[in-house]
Amino acid sequence: MSLSASFSGIRRARQCPPGTVLAALDIGSTKIVCFIAKVEETGNLRIIGIGHTAAAGIRAGTVTEMEAAARTISHALQHAEQMAGVTLDSVLVNLSGSHAQSHTADVEVPVASGKVQEEDVFRAILRTQSIDVGHDQQMVHAMPVSFSLDGQRGIHDPLEMHGDILGVQMHLVTGSTTALRNLSSCIARSHLDIDGFCIAPYASGLASLTDDEMGLGVTLIDFGGGTTSIAVFQDGHVVYTDSLPIGGQHITNDIARGLSTSIGHAERMKVLYGGVLSTSGDDREMLDVPLLGEEDDGYNANQVPKSLLVGIIRPRVEETLELVRARLEAIGIQRGGGRRIVMTGGASQLTGLRDLAQAMLDKQTRLGRPTRMQGLAEATVGPGFATAAGLLRYGLDYRIDPVTLASETNPENGWLRRAGVWLRDNL
Repeated sequence: MSLSASFSGIRRARQCPPGTVLAALDIGSTKIVCFIAKVEETGNLRIIGIGHTAAAGIRAGTVTEMEAAARTISHALQHAEQMAGVTLDSVLVNLSGSHAQSHTADVEVPVASGKVQEEDVFRAILRTQSIDVGHDQQMVHAMPVSFSLDGQRGIHDPLEMHGDILGVQMHLVTGSTTALRNLSSCIARSHLDIDGFCIAPYASGLASLTDDEMGLGVTLIDFGGGTTSIAVFQDGHVVYTDSLPIGGQHITNDIARGLSTSIGHAERMKVLYGGVLSTSGDDREMLDVPLLGEEDDGYNANQVPKSLLVGIIRPRVEETLELVRARLEAIGIQRGGGRRIVMTGGASQLTGLRDLAQAMLDKQTRLGRPTRMQGLAEATVGPGFATAAGLLRYGLDYRIDPVTLASETNPENGWLRRAGVWLRDNL
């Protein structure tokens, strides 16, 4: 569960103590990444273990082959554990895919004592249990976005304020119960518990956005292998998330079909030579393309101009950006993430994508990378590792155990303890 960013005092009081080990597992369509970090005396995170491997059995955020998915997840975990010299008990896991859905809900509760306390906020969050989020959907996040007291809106932190009726606008994120169970089963095969799920673009934002960007408004676009995910931040909160079932793998497949070459060579061409903007020399620069089924010995390779490769990649990228623009327009300009775009994910590194996105979405655009984290290897500081790094930030600063808060607020209140248990198990 994630509480509003306005509860900074609560977070500081309950941050992980120095020496705590946190683990993050980013399960994508093309790669599995595990980061293990230790909390230092300063409160910062230091990476002590990294493991990543090519994914199998995962497509667009859902498990398609249990054995293959469990095997690759286990490999990434083992590599990270060996490097860190620890044995993990639990991990934080990303949620991705079009099955994840974003909802907005307004709830109101009476203020028990006439002055807002933590238990009043919990009672408001508990009200989300009765909200119909759709068939086969399970609550993952219940995040307060804004508050009101007796109809007065625009309140950022209602704690200790006087009033009779507390209103909370909630941003709810749900995921398919079936998809979450299958993913949990894969992780359980490595004898690990799940500390919690965090939706991927939210995690990427925690790793790569500045506080000013979150406050002024920004849209984060995570270009993954099987999906392209969106998170809109405003006033320090994430107010909208979405996911498109299209990503870097689709570009690779387009190249393989268009040039009649293997998936592996298509991926290599995309990484080494791929781009979305043509240059004057692209027609003259020739690329070797081994034919599908032929030996990669250089004798049976076609030669094609680089302009042909760009001509294959650009339409798919334009299609993706048009879909992103349509989703942002659908939620309204007031929630459109300000005038700034930050891009993360492995596919965001395509040459010229920043300029194309800036032109098509009419927003200032930059590439996001993991920040404020020590110990990252040079190979893992790129935008493709933002989600894994952000999961650690989520575990350190943003994930509050409501059972602890409830018992500290009123140890004798059995109802509140039961509410805390429900929150722990369901949010």
